[in-house]
Formats: sequence, C-alpha cells, structure tokens
Amino acid sequence: MCRFIETICIDNGEIRNLPYHDRRLNHTRQHFWERSTPLQLSDYILPPQEAGKIKVRVVYGEAGMEEISYSPYSLRKVQTLALIRCDDIDYPYKSTDREALNRLFAHRGMCDDILLVKEGLITDTTIANIAFYDGNSWYTPQHPLLKGTKRAQLLDQGLLLEKDLKPEDLSSFIAIRLFNAMIDWGELELPIQALRTNF
Repeated sequence: MCRFIETICIDNGEIRNLPYHDRRLNHTRQHFWERSTPLQLSDYILPPQEAGKIKVRVVYGEAGMEEISYSPYSLRKVQTLALIRCDDIDYPYKSTDREALNRLFAHRGMCDDILLVKEGLITDTTIANIAFYDGNSWYTPQHPLLKGTKRAQLLDQGLLLEKDLKPEDLSSFIAIRLFNAMIDWGELELPIQALRTNF
C-alpha cells in the first residue's frame, strides 16, 4: 500500500490551516483503513521558531506517522503552463507515488508546469489547485485531481466558486491563480495568456 503525505506550512512559527489538514489526513486513513484511529497533527508537529515559511512534510500510513521533515520554503517560478490532456490520470489522495504526474510533467516543453485536462475538463497543475478570474469572480474546477486544503478553506470563505471548466472556456477569463498549502492566495497570479496548448 502506498504511503500518503500532508504538506503543511509554518509561517513565522505559526502552523497554517491545521484543521483542514487533520480532516484530509483522517479522511484518507478512514478510506483505506476503516478501523484507523483519528490523528491530530498538532500532537506531532513541533514548529521551528524562525522567521519565514517552513515546509513540513508528513508521511503517514496505516500505523500512523512515519516521517516528519522540515525545510525552508521558496516559491517555485511558474510563468507559463502547458495544457496537457490525460484521461486516465487519477490522484484523489495525496500520496508519495507521483510517478504519473512526473511523467506528464516531462511533456511540458518550454513551459514551467502543466495544467491537466481530464475527460475534457480542466483539473490541476502538478503542484497546485488553480482558479480563473473573469473580472468579477474566481472559479476553480469542480472536479480537481486533488482537493487541496487551501482550496477547501477558500471555498469555505466564499472566495472561490466551483465550476466545470473546459479548455474552450478559458478565453473568457483574464487571470489565473495557483495556490496550495504553501502558496498563499494571490501570491502566484498569471495572465490567461500564460497558457499554452499542447494538444
């Protein structure tokens, strides 16, 4: 059985978005191991008391926590996205097995990352959920590959609306945002022209 991951942000000593990480971790454990005992990440994470963003990588399995590591975080440069179609990609749980995503990432050409299209619908990049701005509202794909913790928080806050989005819909938007546990909302924004079609 594959192991699973939570990637958690510690910002200036503060653990971010922990209830959403707890929820996803325990949902995953319940799905694969019905008799698993709920865990609280706060029992295992010891925030370093230093300035800046720290990336916490928690690896867990049936028995519970297996590995916790801490590393300084710097935002990866993303200025262009290649639209890549793959109907058989499946990544509903955040696992250590990223082989399929890595294989697709290799087809990005001169772009910095890829934006996956599954069964005709926009999903995610390899590192983040995504949202599109039409001048009034931000829309995120209703069926992402992975339902991220930051995505759940933004939906709860009413900052995002879910919508099925097709490649042909993208011309009606003006901006793109990538976001995840480590990338804050608004930190990584691109013009819609940053998209490149590879199919």
